[in-house]
Amino acid sequence: MRVLWVLAHPEPRSLTARLRDEGVRALRGAGHEVVESDLYAMGWNPVVTAADFGGAVGDGDRLDVAAASERALRGGTLAPDIRAEHDKLARADTVVVQFPLWWHGTPAILKGWLDRVLVQGYAYNVRDDAGRTRRYGDGGLAGRRALAVVTVGAGTGLGPRGLHGDLSEVLFPLLHGTFWYTGMRVAEPVLVPGANRLDDAGFTAAAEGLRRRLLALPDGPFVPYRHQDGGDYDARGELCDAVAPGRRGLGVHLRA
Repeated sequence: MRVLWVLAHPEPRSLTARLRDEGVRALRGAGHEVVESDLYAMGWNPVVTAADFGGAVGDGDRLDVAAASERALRGGTLAPDIRAEHDKLARADTVVVQFPLWWHGTPAILKGWLDRVLVQGYAYNVRDDAGRTRRYGDGGLAGRRALAVVTVGAGTGLGPRGLHGDLSEVLFPLLHGTFWYTGMRVAEPVLVPGANRLDDAGFTAAAEGLRRRLLALPDGPFVPYRHQDGGDYDARGELCDAVAPGRRGLGVHLRA
């Protein structure tokens, strides 16, 4: 595999960073290539501004982020830090995104990486020869697999009836709305619960579990999301009446 590992944690001595070290060591030890984007160490700027797009936005022009980003992509005027991440993605067949769960979402610096890097015409709003928008199982990042590695403070109350919610649904915006939307095949996430209270034995077990998942990653397991063009959705993007009849909610987008 050729892996891009994106890390979002401000403390290099954290549990999250230690798990990254174990994962990268395991991958390289097995002969896989790993390139890293340690966002805090890089001082990554998470804020989208007109400066991201160079000459694609004229003085005094209203900023249309999507349109300006695609013009900059086509014209070669995207900011250098964005182009550097595109170079990493171009070489990768696997993307590992690692972060602590903060307020049921990603840290702002990681959200900003997604906002700035996955620009229009590159990761989304990519069209096929017939003019159809490629998304949800196809798209600009098709052919890659994506894995989220997530540390969670809560040790219990996680699940379909848990107080904190089912993390497969909590992570839906990232897994389905970002990874799957852009065409990447979504691996079942690696979750490390009770991270704030993990002892040495707990860390050893978590690291071993991560190593096993990484080395088996070409074989999954993968989240069985429905493909936009697989016949389950109508022209409006609604599930056809015969698909999961009577069911609602995020789970309907999973194949049985």
